[in-house]
Amino acid sequence: MRKLFSVRIDTTSIILYLFTFLIFTACNEFKNDSEGIIDDFISVTDSITEVVETVKILSASDINLTKEIQFEKYILDDQYEYEDTIRYFQWNKIKEKIAHIENEININSDSKKFVVFSNYKNMNGEAPTVPDFVRNEYRRVSDHYGIERYQSVPLYSIQGDTVLVRYGRDGWIAKIIDNDTTEMIRVKGVSFDGEYLIPNRYLINWGDSIKINQVIAVDVTNQNISVIEKRDNTWNILSMNPATTGVHKPPYASETPIGIFAIQDQKEKMFYTKDGSNEIAGYAPYASRFTNGAYIHGVPTQLPQTRIIEWSNTLGTTPRSHMCVRVASSQAKFVFDLITVKEAVVVVID
Repeated sequence: MRKLFSVRIDTTSIILYLFTFLIFTACNEFKNDSEGIIDDFISVTDSITEVVETVKILSASDINLTKEIQFEKYILDDQYEYEDTIRYFQWNKIKEKIAHIENEININSDSKKFVVFSNYKNMNGEAPTVPDFVRNEYRRVSDHYGIERYQSVPLYSIQGDTVLVRYGRDGWIAKIIDNDTTEMIRVKGVSFDGEYLIPNRYLINWGDSIKINQVIAVDVTNQNISVIEKRDNTWNILSMNPATTGVHKPPYASETPIGIFAIQDQKEKMFYTKDGSNEIAGYAPYASRFTNGAYIHGVPTQLPQTRIIEWSNTLGTTPRSHMCVRVASSQAKFVFDLITVKEAVVVVID
């Protein structure tokens, strides 16, 4: 949680300042009336009040959401029927996440340096095995948080860089709180709680002065997606649509992970392989990657077909993808064209 900024003012110093000020005013022939003295006194006290003003920590109630729909296909209501149940957009939970992003990134970002964890397909090296690891249902090494070693980064104790504590997800966001030129970098989580040391080869440096102005909110419980963009002090809802997320189905398909992730990569065509092989099975259009092999993308096209498929009747029903977030292809293009790296995050809620 952000600490409030405050200035401690010495009471004796204030009294001496006011006393000197009043003596000076009394001797000044241009300011010898009582009203002038009172006005100046008020001015001084006002300036003192400004010094002790604090930075407010935002909550969900401080986030203004306004509907300014730009993608009008397949639009959903705030609440809508699905089979024999009611589904809905969890706006309050989304506002809580946006408030967190505002507090941790957008407010006073000039004084911070931000990084993104990166280890897609173990491109920066497989993380070491964490102590007391478990093998999950996929027979993969996992920590006690349920995060797999594959495509993750190693997080070490701040008490010593030889104590491996856990894994961090590819795409997580953190801020540097110490020297950023050493081999081991101390970071504090934006996407996670706590402080850890991490080898710098696993970090993408986002620098400072970044502002997150675009949020793609994915709800794995209600199987919907919304695109929200900040203009001035208002967050505008640009789209509200059905989506299909990942399903827990070993050994290949897995759930879309919950959390806050950076958009890291975009491909007009993301080619995918058949389960258990390296053979290309097809492609998904307008794909935006946010963690591991998870993309927001359009309806997959299976070879030998080549044309883009706009819609599938499975969208917005039940989880069935391999980890990705599947939407109508025109909406995938809407997201693809809209978002900007270092300004956009994917927020996955349940």
